[in-house]
Amino acid sequence: MKKNVFIISILAVLISINLSARTITGTVISMDDGLAIPGVSVILKNNPSIGTTTNIDGRYSIEAYNEDILVFSFVGMKTTEIKVENQTIINISMEPEILAMDEVIVTGLSSKVKGLRASRQKRSYANCEMSAGAIMYVNPQEPFNREGYSTIHENGFKEAIKSPLSTFSIDVDAASYANVRRFLNNGQKPPVDAVRIEEMINYFNYDYPQPDNNHPFAIYQELAHCPWNEENMLLHIGLQGEKIAMNNLPPSNIVFLLDVSGSMSSQNKLPLLKKAFKLLVHQLREEDRVAIVVYAGSSGLVLPSTKGSNKQKIIESLERLNAGGSTAGAAGLKLAYQVATENFIKDGNNRIILATDGDFNVGQSSNAEMERLIEKELEKGIFISVLGFGMGNYQDNKMEIIADKGNGNYAYIDNIMEAKKVLVNEFGGTLFTIAKDVKIQIEFNPAIVESYRLIGYENRLLNDEDFEDDKKDAGELGSGHTVTALYEIKVANKESLKKNTLKYQTSNLNNLAKEGDEVATVKFRYKKPDGHKSILLEEVIPFKDQYIHEMSDNFKFSAAVASFGMLLRNSEHKGDITYKSVIDLAQSSKGNDKEGYRSEFIQLIKLSQHL
Repeated sequence: MKKNVFIISILAVLISINLSARTITGTVISMDDGLAIPGVSVILKNNPSIGTTTNIDGRYSIEAYNEDILVFSFVGMKTTEIKVENQTIINISMEPEILAMDEVIVTGLSSKVKGLRASRQKRSYANCEMSAGAIMYVNPQEPFNREGYSTIHENGFKEAIKSPLSTFSIDVDAASYANVRRFLNNGQKPPVDAVRIEEMINYFNYDYPQPDNNHPFAIYQELAHCPWNEENMLLHIGLQGEKIAMNNLPPSNIVFLLDVSGSMSSQNKLPLLKKAFKLLVHQLREEDRVAIVVYAGSSGLVLPSTKGSNKQKIIESLERLNAGGSTAGAAGLKLAYQVATENFIKDGNNRIILATDGDFNVGQSSNAEMERLIEKELEKGIFISVLGFGMGNYQDNKMEIIADKGNGNYAYIDNIMEAKKVLVNEFGGTLFTIAKDVKIQIEFNPAIVESYRLIGYENRLLNDEDFEDDKKDAGELGSGHTVTALYEIKVANKESLKKNTLKYQTSNLNNLAKEGDEVATVKFRYKKPDGHKSILLEEVIPFKDQYIHEMSDNFKFSAAVASFGMLLRNSEHKGDITYKSVIDLAQSSKGNDKEGYRSEFIQLIKLSQHL
């Protein structure tokens, strides 16, 4: 009898072990060199919302059951799947993946797509109209594939003696980087206009000091010789937004505006959207409220405004969503603004989060009409952020406009780990604005600066007079956000100061310009989230003759990202950049890469040079 009891007890323990989750740990290394790989995505195959990434030493830890399958994925490596079974330690050696570049056709401002081979295409593109100022990306392996991007004309050099002022709006969007990563992971170089260098730079966090004054951000600047052209200088300007603790953030009135049209049916759209928004729901507090509005052929209220503590009800509403129908984007926007207005929280965070592939094709579909609708509603104090999903008919140009005009930010979600970055790791910065209409104006000293070039921000440029115009809209800064901008500078000499081709006026420099060591003066204007009058900050940038190896990791890594962006765009200003030099610069400035984002970036560069 005792023997039977003992056997039953052993069986019960074994069954309990099999039915209960336990911690699985391990290390991921490269099969090539045996080195640890930080930033590897580790998820449960049957539940991709549960996942982690390897740390700087390639180590990971995750809760799993015996029957679970762990999926290990990383840029440039073959995805590996391992069943847990009775293991508690699972070490992985990942094999490099050799990707061939698929055929890519990029068309300019043509109104029609022509010349696609009938043997590769089962559907005619003859009536595929293009809007002016946008390009279309076409992947011949897709039955129907159209992606819209606004045309970018790269900034050139301006003479400081004729145009001493450079004015632009800040940009905290990071959609371009994740979208570029998606193309590279698919073995393709991205379309040139999908590469917005400032968004690639601002995808990463930088180690700037927290503000110690009465303003919501701190200013940071460095100057050194330019890594791609040592005759020139590179000016690095950084803003660090004040990081506010979650319990000190104001209550939120959020409306999820979700595209459930037929174009959202694929796995990387609505199914991924549901998993992403579940992560966001788990960040909500009791004082927060959420409503869900959906749109397809028509729009509707799926969930009335509900307390953030009622997470199960919100998640169940998400789970019931299915894709089908056309895309009445304007109707959905109107209803979302109506719901947000009805539940408005004074001194709170009132925000719509639009999640879509951007394919508005019914009703008010033109960009101009969308802009007018959003600008009209913006006066009520309701911001709008945009999350982009999917590929093939991805309309980047529409989503960028909506976020810009709606005082919000714009991110692209290509996998569950990116959703975690945007909606969990950077929750405060994504949803809570600490300063709005943030503008930067730099006055360069012609005695030191012959000419200058702002790297990126082409679609954020402002007229000089807009800087002091409080009616002029500009970018928003979220809690804990960093913003980085780079200028390439040609140093002045005596000959350059003699240039003056103006007929009716001359340019005379004062003693401060001639005798001082000031490269420039940088000015910032911003408003409080509920304010209407801007506040001015001003800082002088002194000249320092420094070289890249003397600079901080902030300076070097941002320069590496800008360099990579110029390579992808095949910029005329790329100078002496090579893939090797970019890799070396990025590796030397990786720093304490806790989340593995910088390590992933280095792998992307290595992958890109083979495409």
